[in-house]
Amino acid sequence: MQLQERLTKTELVSFYRQMLLIRRFEERCAEMYMLGKIRGFLHLYIGEEAIAVGCMSALRPEDYVVTHYRDHGHALARGMDPKVAMAELFGKVTGCSRGKGGSMHFFDASRNFMGGYAIVGGQLPVAVGLALASKMKGEPRVTVCFFGDGALNQGEFHEAFNLASLWKLPVVFFLENNLYGMGSHIDRTYAGGRDVFKAGEHYRIPAAQTDGMDVLAVREATLRAVEHARQGNGPFFLEALTYRFRGHSMADPVEYRDRAEEEAWKVRDPIPTFQRYLLENAIATLTELSEIARQVNDEVEEAIRFADASPEPPPEALYEDIYA
Repeated sequence: MQLQERLTKTELVSFYRQMLLIRRFEERCAEMYMLGKIRGFLHLYIGEEAIAVGCMSALRPEDYVVTHYRDHGHALARGMDPKVAMAELFGKVTGCSRGKGGSMHFFDASRNFMGGYAIVGGQLPVAVGLALASKMKGEPRVTVCFFGDGALNQGEFHEAFNLASLWKLPVVFFLENNLYGMGSHIDRTYAGGRDVFKAGEHYRIPAAQTDGMDVLAVREATLRAVEHARQGNGPFFLEALTYRFRGHSMADPVEYRDRAEEEAWKVRDPIPTFQRYLLENAIATLTELSEIARQVNDEVEEAIRFADASPEPPPEALYEDIYA
């Protein structure tokens, strides 16, 4: 873990706090799911927190973010209130999508967080459309589009890359490569080899690979990618190597993975790794970090209380926000 730029203690500690908030939020989500408070699908982001936090720290408020169904971490890192996020998971009217979207459809236009999408790869054309609109309006904003390695073989991936390159659109395609699309390892599904970022060469899109377990590395890689797009040079393809510590969803017993592989990645858990960095470089004390952990726990518990006490959407809401 190397620090290439001068960041303040406040900034660095905030990265730790945000990663811990995402982790504790999702750990409690898993418990709420088992209690029946959260229904439907639940895809956890645990293990990948450094990507969301590192990337968001490099964006401006006016930049667009569009993502996939594993969207809780992105939303929280973008600044969504944990109470609103938890209420959405509980299906309550106080949620970010009024309880109608659930886990895979977080949305907050006020933060230019343009949604999680449940269809694999479906968000890629949406990102191209957002970037095209920005370019036509002469706006200096960049669109960041998250997707997983399961989307690599979807037609939308190639269509989006092709159009974004031809039209030199201000979009950063951000691959969170956790090696598994549902239960299939990338070696069994993608013919292009492990260095997926090289796929950008086919579309003349510059690309880079970064350590998705290192929040500072992700931040620096994102800064370079976003600056490239913001300066009118067209799209950039960024691949972050990471690992999800849980199954594809709560219904996945993860029997297809090698236990030695799991343990090797857990050693690189981004949160304790960054905690050690803060302590060893005297940026924060153990007492300070313990106090942050206490505050985060309280914040997550308050989110659960808020969601539990919030009302269900009224029956007439079934006919609202319908487009056909």
